[in-house]
Amino acid sequence: MAVSTVFTLRVQILCLVLCSVSLFSSAFTPQDYSDALAKSILFFEGQRSGKLPPNQRLKWRGDSGLSDGSSYHVDLVGGYYDAGDNVKFGLPMAFTTSLLAWSVIEFGSSMHNQIENARAAIRWSADYLLKAATATPGTLYVQVGDPNMDHKCWERPEDMDTPRSVYKVSAQNPGSDVAAETAAALAAASIVFKDSDPSYSAKLLQTAKEVFELADKHRGSYSDSLHSVVCPFYCSYSGYQDELLWGASWIYRASQDRSYLAYIQSNGQVLGAEDDDYSFSWDDKRAGTKILLSKSFLEKTTEEFQTYKAHSDNYICSLVPGTSGFQAQYTPGGLFYKASESNLQYVTTTSFLLLTYAKYLNSNGGVATCGSSTVTSEKLIELARKQVDYILGDNPAKMSYMVGFGTKYPQHVHHRGSSLPSIHSNPNKINCNNGFQYLYSASPNPNILTGAIVGGPDNRDSFADDRNNYQQSEPATYINAAFVGALAFFST
Repeated sequence: MAVSTVFTLRVQILCLVLCSVSLFSSAFTPQDYSDALAKSILFFEGQRSGKLPPNQRLKWRGDSGLSDGSSYHVDLVGGYYDAGDNVKFGLPMAFTTSLLAWSVIEFGSSMHNQIENARAAIRWSADYLLKAATATPGTLYVQVGDPNMDHKCWERPEDMDTPRSVYKVSAQNPGSDVAAETAAALAAASIVFKDSDPSYSAKLLQTAKEVFELADKHRGSYSDSLHSVVCPFYCSYSGYQDELLWGASWIYRASQDRSYLAYIQSNGQVLGAEDDDYSFSWDDKRAGTKILLSKSFLEKTTEEFQTYKAHSDNYICSLVPGTSGFQAQYTPGGLFYKASESNLQYVTTTSFLLLTYAKYLNSNGGVATCGSSTVTSEKLIELARKQVDYILGDNPAKMSYMVGFGTKYPQHVHHRGSSLPSIHSNPNKINCNNGFQYLYSASPNPNILTGAIVGGPDNRDSFADDRNNYQQSEPATYINAAFVGALAFFST
């Protein structure tokens, strides 16, 4: 069979899978999406480090990491554990904060009774990032915990006794990627709190500018400065150029300071603005930046951003079967598939960008241009809904990949605190090696990490509910963060 015929058949089959969403009503109601939204935000309470507040709702967690930074004479208590371990990695935490803030900025009006919980989730990490950025002039603290030692243990965060080593970037040891992402997070968070807490918002924005200056003036990747403790965990594979453009874009949006507009215009091409990449993640910000900047062009506030509309269209077209730019891979069940490890992180970010771009197009009567054809905002919403519904249980396995949502969901989540007995039910210390019996146990996790979205199924829609298969069973804050916005969109 000719290659062109095979390709045509593949597109037709995928179109039948993905486009059929328009022919059927969703498997879920707005109330279902609202329930999932509440749970997706609640998950962040399970990831908290530091002194837990009186209104902590996931009661099986306890205080942890209360002396973080003290041996270095800085206060680095707080923030989030990124996934199922007990390390506080700055790059994914900042990206999580950026996405949570963007979710509230775009879809907060649809969050209703969850808006305060969403703001609390953002503030928990924004407070930490503020401390990390201001503790020592000219320095950004970017990690607490030695991951190589941490990963040799299986213990509750409340018990951890592995080294709480502190790592930083500075002029002498640059980390433009993590610093610029932190600037983006602080700037995005400043928009969230602009009305409800203007003084806090102003502090966030000012700090964002200072951290961005550190990132831009002293260029280099933190993977080079801190290689042994950030690689392969959160190595900056895409380099730091994408974060510089992303950070500048968020500061411009938050401040409307035209010097950042000038920076974007003069540095955009050098920083990869014209590189088309088809994923959006804690490592690669290019697709997200283009969508973010396209808003100004669509609103006709800055004609200079026309190129970002064109590149946003290229990204969107790559996801839509039947278009000339289609490149994406989908599973037989219709799930967007990018990588074997933690694939759902790409599904949630992609869904969020589809909905955000649909909003921008809708507000300005625009469409995405794919060669000689166009794609409407309605089509983008349908494609995003298919992905959201798949995660929530409308899939071949009939399994929800959000813990605690629906009747069938992962029971063996790769997560220390969830898999070990709670500090409240078993107050005796469970040391490093004794915890492994719970990792290898066939029993379900004793503590429900409500709202956690795990890594998800493989490219054939198969999922192993196995605690040892971290590629599929480990949750992460950055998987959930983008999903908060997507669920808010569909909850109304």
